Amino acid sequence: MKTILKLTLFLFCAVSYTQTTISGTVKDDSGQPIPGANVIIVGTTTGTVTDFDGGFTLTTNQNPPFTVQVSSVGFESFSQEITSNSQNIDVILNEGTALDEVVISASRTPERIFESPVTIERYGLKAIKNTASAEFYDGLENLKGVDINTNSLTFKSINTRGFATFANTRFMQRVDGMDNAAPALNFPLGNLLGMVETDVQSVELLPGAASALYGANAFNGILFMTSKNPFDHTGISGYIKGGVTSQEAAGNNEYKDYGIRAAHKFSDKFAAKVNFSYLQGTDWVANDTRGKDRSNTFIKPNSTRENDIDYDGVNVYGDLVSTNLRNVKESPTFLANLPNPALANLIPDVNVSRTGYDEADLTNYDAKSIKADWGLFYRPWENDFEIQYVGKIGSGSTIYQGSNRYSIKNFFLQQHKIEVKNDNFFIRGYVTADNAGDSYDMVFTGVNINRQWKSDDQWFGEYAGAFIQGTLAGLNADQAHAAARQAADTGRFEPGTPEFQRAFETVTNDPDILTGSQLKDESKIYHSDANYNFSHLIDFAEIQVGGSYRKYVLNSFGSIYTDAESEIPYSEVGLYTQIQKKFLEDDRLKVTASLRYDKSELFDAFFSPRLSLGYNIGEDNNHNIRASFQTGFRNPDTQALYIGFNVGPITLIGSAFDNPERFTRTVSGTQISPTGQAILGTDTFTYNGTGAYNNSFTRSSVTAFAASQNPADLQIANPELVNPEQVSSFEVGYRGKIDRVIVDFSAYYNQYQDFITTVDVVNPFYGDVELSQTFPVGGNPTPLAVIALANNDFQAYRAYTNTTEEVNSYGASLGVSTKIFGDYDLGMNYTYAKLDFDRQANSDFQTNFNTPEHKFKATFGNTDLFKNFGFNVAWRWSDNYVWEASFLTADVPAYHVLDAQINFRVPSLKSSFKAGATNLLGDEYFTAAGTGFIGSQYYVSWTINNL
Repeated sequence: MKTILKLTLFLFCAVSYTQTTISGTVKDDSGQPIPGANVIIVGTTTGTVTDFDGGFTLTTNQNPPFTVQVSSVGFESFSQEITSNSQNIDVILNEGTALDEVVISASRTPERIFESPVTIERYGLKAIKNTASAEFYDGLENLKGVDINTNSLTFKSINTRGFATFANTRFMQRVDGMDNAAPALNFPLGNLLGMVETDVQSVELLPGAASALYGANAFNGILFMTSKNPFDHTGISGYIKGGVTSQEAAGNNEYKDYGIRAAHKFSDKFAAKVNFSYLQGTDWVANDTRGKDRSNTFIKPNSTRENDIDYDGVNVYGDLVSTNLRNVKESPTFLANLPNPALANLIPDVNVSRTGYDEADLTNYDAKSIKADWGLFYRPWENDFEIQYVGKIGSGSTIYQGSNRYSIKNFFLQQHKIEVKNDNFFIRGYVTADNAGDSYDMVFTGVNINRQWKSDDQWFGEYAGAFIQGTLAGLNADQAHAAARQAADTGRFEPGTPEFQRAFETVTNDPDILTGSQLKDESKIYHSDANYNFSHLIDFAEIQVGGSYRKYVLNSFGSIYTDAESEIPYSEVGLYTQIQKKFLEDDRLKVTASLRYDKSELFDAFFSPRLSLGYNIGEDNNHNIRASFQTGFRNPDTQALYIGFNVGPITLIGSAFDNPERFTRTVSGTQISPTGQAILGTDTFTYNGTGAYNNSFTRSSVTAFAASQNPADLQIANPELVNPEQVSSFEVGYRGKIDRVIVDFSAYYNQYQDFITTVDVVNPFYGDVELSQTFPVGGNPTPLAVIALANNDFQAYRAYTNTTEEVNSYGASLGVSTKIFGDYDLGMNYTYAKLDFDRQANSDFQTNFNTPEHKFKATFGNTDLFKNFGFNVAWRWSDNYVWEASFLTADVPAYHVLDAQINFRVPSLKSSFKAGATNLLGDEYFTAAGTGFIGSQYYVSWTINNL
């Protein structure tokens, strides 16, 4: 019995000895608790985070002595030796600077921002919690060099260094290593499949070319968002946010946003988490009724629905359909109501458009975002080796502006990832799939609701007949046109009526663009990548190698791409390596060199090198200067390759080598002129997209010919098929601390080669653009192509190609931050961006630079104005600029915006309360032509247990 008791006592003592528990608190130098601080046993992955009161308890199997390190973003790290079980430690962290924050994305390895080899911006937890923006994602706009173009309330497009539309394929967004782009669109839809705010660990942004490490799409910049690991951040946290949006066009509308995060560490081997958020509000109403020209390149002066018979309103749809009245001479409707055929000569030589519907008639402006994600995390050996499965789904409703305006309804996006990693490597694979849901093209919704009621042939025939009747009755031209429109519009479906609603549902559920407007898509992206860091095996330098593979599977059922017959698959692969080495005394000189090889099955291979030098100066190494040469390349996106999409007066045609011939259409009857039918020998004609590339005129020269009737004005287009685009970027920068002021400066110069663009061309249905084929007209041989143009027997295309013109850009940014009046945070930044390109000499060429030349931003706040109370104010000013896009090119006036928030923390409830407003001054503005004016947003929020 004594032996058993001794053995039991021994085992009890052994178990007790191997279970070491330490506890304590973490506060800042003013005595305020620091929630969410990391407490980690040095040399292991064992750790915890402090609770809302700054307290922590850590249990480990490791026996003392050992060292724990306490760290938090924005503070200097602190280390403490643990010498006994049940030891209690109280830690005071001194506030650090932004230069001490650790980033990963610049070199794919942890390093201080101070020593980053390239320009990088970090948006940490402190900034996220104190942002004056309604959402953390919107707060990115306050970073220097960052533009956010507001498509709608729930769809914001981030860009750096110019060259962007809402279809921003030059900028990449990653969440936990996964590309956030929607497969059908090839660009991210803002934060639709992004992150729930309470799960955000860090956000990093690399402006400029990053292809050397991240591949083809990291051409103009890349955003990295990283979530919290459930091994380190456990518990339940959430937020409730509500308020109103206020806009002159839409009035005041309710806005609500909820989110929850739940994470649990079941053991040192297994942890899991789940996130969910729901946002709903009313979108910014777009009601620009100014008339635009038919090429969408400018606003027509004084053009309104009342005074312009060929009116095409910016946010009015259905008036896209236009014709010259003389084209209706053969219309059966016209002829049937004409008492004397000789009266047809009274028809004027003018263009007339059908009456359209306002955008507000065609969408309910319901803005919605539903996000959920979950993850299972397994550490089989209780160390840094981890296996993850992560799933994400996102659905929502928003407005997207591309070549037309689109109502994105119940769009669905999902991702699934499996990743194996430790501190030295990762291997991951994921799939991204989308479903267009109930989305539709609002422009063609207006067009085809009109056609549901009355065909174009009938409407224009009735208009022409009524015009002649009015003329015979003694009306002047303006009065006759007004009477003709009234007569032709008699019985038109009015919004709100059952007839209109039935037509709306019929059209928006029909994917045939000639009769409907539905967008269908179920495309996918399969992606895998890997990286290995040899720094634990090699002493003389840090060497990394990695690679990636991606496969696209396009499946829009022919509604967007030329995939009516079958899915379109294609793939690309990449390999890279990087070496990083420090030299000289105190490791003052840091050299980073990278090289990447990429190969798409559609194009030749590319090499992308990067070289950067960073040097620390000063006695305390507190000033860093850097210089870098980076290269990037961009494979043409899925739309540039395989789109085949009729947007009304023009058809978008991709230029993958096998794409144009797949775009096949048939025109017949009144779609071909009687002259054309005689030349073709048939009233039915089938053509494909190859004519855009091998038998086309420039659209601008066709416009000039229409005015002059001189064939010498015609210019051959025949653009080359598109190839990858390349950029060479030269950059210099400085980071440092001068007294109490932190300075971050960078300047760059970019040279582009084979710049990807679109050109508008016209392909005649008969005749060659060399004008060698003729036909006798009035006894004179006339080029067939000229006859085709004169009779509107042609197809206009927007073709993707590369320009041989020189395109360059340059710019700089300067950021300064400091503390004033004691503990008040003041930050200011200025960004300059300039396009170096001769616009006047290249009128057919769009660069879509779409960036103001000057931007200035400032923030001012105090996280502890008094105990548990803080505030923050953010102000932004943007210079005027030209927004250049396929939907509309027009001026964006200069604007300034003031956002503000106050917050109050209640430690006993583990809660933070915030009240804020965006665009507090109420000066409505817009960042892109054709979108709704951005009003004000007022909100209050309650966040609980967000560490």
